[in-house]
Amino acid sequence: MNVKAQEGQPLWDRLVLQAARLIYWSWLILMGLDGGRYNWSNLPDWLIWVGRAAFLAGIWGTWRVFRENSFTAPIVRIQSERGHRVISTGPYAIVRHPMYASSLFLLTGWALALNSAWGVLGAIVIELLIALRIGGEEKVLREGLPGYVEYTRKVRYRLIPYVW
Repeated sequence: MNVKAQEGQPLWDRLVLQAARLIYWSWLILMGLDGGRYNWSNLPDWLIWVGRAAFLAGIWGTWRVFRENSFTAPIVRIQSERGHRVISTGPYAIVRHPMYASSLFLLTGWALALNSAWGVLGAIVIELLIALRIGGEEKVLREGLPGYVEYTRKVRYRLIPYVW
């Protein structure tokens, strides 16, 4: 979350990351107040356990992405100096943005695990911001990464199989 602006990074991506930073830290504080200090939410134990499992699934999915793709970066840009190429194996054979897909589990699971229904609403806001970012990221990849358009024909879904 402490990513510095880099050369070649689009302005819209810098703005999205700044908004994400603000929302993320506010979300963490909200969950601490809700699930820890004031107990505004009182989720059933089984849902807290589902959240813990989802959180772990999100961590595992993120690990798989980093293991599969050495070009994974927190900013949107083509890494031509490193020979950036399309990765279509592992989780990238299922959805085009598997790290973002993993974040759906991680963020929602985190909020549930901390007994915070308000945190779940915050996770949804963050996930909507991620969906907006995917649109811009797709444009950059289509225009600048050789083979990406063909990849989008093979792997049709961006985030959720059979949905989007």
